[in-house]
Amino acid sequence: MSSPRRYLVIIEKGARNYSAYSPDIPGCIATARTRAQVARRIREAITFHLDGLRRNGLSLPLPSSSAEVVEVLA
Repeated sequence: MSSPRRYLVIIEKGARNYSAYSPDIPGCIATARTRAQVARRIREAITFHLDGLRRNGLSLPLPSSSAEVVEVLA
């Protein structure tokens, strides 16, 4: 069994839906009507993507992205 990895996921709210992606896994995206749905779908998409890489004998991307929230006067 594989060991767990923690990938940064960016969730963005659009005009009518949410989208999500991971900077460490280019091309792996998800969309949904709610934030909870998109969080579930991006987790499933990442799992599917990593399983495909494993099946093809390719190395898995290492989690390397990070995020920080900054406060500014506006």
